[in-house]
Amino acid sequence: MGREADLMKVLVTGGGGFLGGAILRGLLRDGHQVRSFSRGSYPALEKLGVEVLQGDLVKAADVQQACRDRDVVFHVAAKAGIWGPFNDYQQANVTGTQNVIAACRQEGVPRLVYTSSPSVIFDGCDMEGVDEGVPYPKEYKAAYPQTKAAAEQLVLKANDKILATVALRPHLVWGPGDTHLIPGIVARGRTGRLRKIGSTPKLVDFTYVDDAAAAHLLAANRLSPGAPISGRVFFISQGSPMPLWDFIGRVLEAADLPAVTTTVSPSMAYAAGWLLEGVYRFLPLSGEPPITRLLAEELATAHWFDIGAARRELGYQPQISMEEGFRRLRGWLRES
Repeated sequence: MGREADLMKVLVTGGGGFLGGAILRGLLRDGHQVRSFSRGSYPALEKLGVEVLQGDLVKAADVQQACRDRDVVFHVAAKAGIWGPFNDYQQANVTGTQNVIAACRQEGVPRLVYTSSPSVIFDGCDMEGVDEGVPYPKEYKAAYPQTKAAAEQLVLKANDKILATVALRPHLVWGPGDTHLIPGIVARGRTGRLRKIGSTPKLVDFTYVDDAAAAHLLAANRLSPGAPISGRVFFISQGSPMPLWDFIGRVLEAADLPAVTTTVSPSMAYAAGWLLEGVYRFLPLSGEPPITRLLAEELATAHWFDIGAARRELGYQPQISMEEGFRRLRGWLRES
């Protein structure tokens, strides 16, 4: 993507975020003209040479302005989390994606790369080495996967001879600068609120942030109307699943925190999630419940995915090993 003839004018929604920022940096390294669209202001991005636009995904006019004069859009911005009013997720993830698709058509943008999530096909059971043929579940236990699934389907349906679309499903993106997964583990570890769920090791995929960003750039490079990858979805990970609680233990070790020793059964964790969801809705309470049904299932099941399609069709090859990732994470945590 670095050749002069291939240089592009690019928009990244959510460019101020963890993954969005990594995609921006990769684009800048390759010499592309980059614009970021987020609700906040990011002076650090402007210093890097990024054109920073502030706006809201739910405002169609804001999104159309951001998409103007672009060759490709990376739609990374989303509302993540395990808890919150459904309408908040619907507006950010579904309405926002509808606005991005409409703006791409109105402004003649030919390529749209969408950041999805493997949670869109999670049904609460073990998912071991499954590929992109797994169907969406009949019901969801949280607003995030439900609205991300709806948005993903909108993006794939929008693919045609004028607008080429592709969806990527990076699993549990992590690394230095993480604002969600790693801080959540560290915060709970510091307060002693972590409990192992189940005694049987369950393998889980992870995606180092630089590899996730590289997959997005590869997808954009291979995407065009009628291209083999257009209208398709791809799982992305490091291709090295490991037991979930081993990963959590390594994160705690990197943060100089003690290992988790207390274990609860999956059924007890699920029941606690069901009860706490009810309490938080009824009272109502601010913040997120310590455990929800979805989180209990995610912590007690295997979920790792076949990335063969991404290797074949995108040319994706993970570059950062888990060991190297932990080494970098340790340095970042000790510095910060």
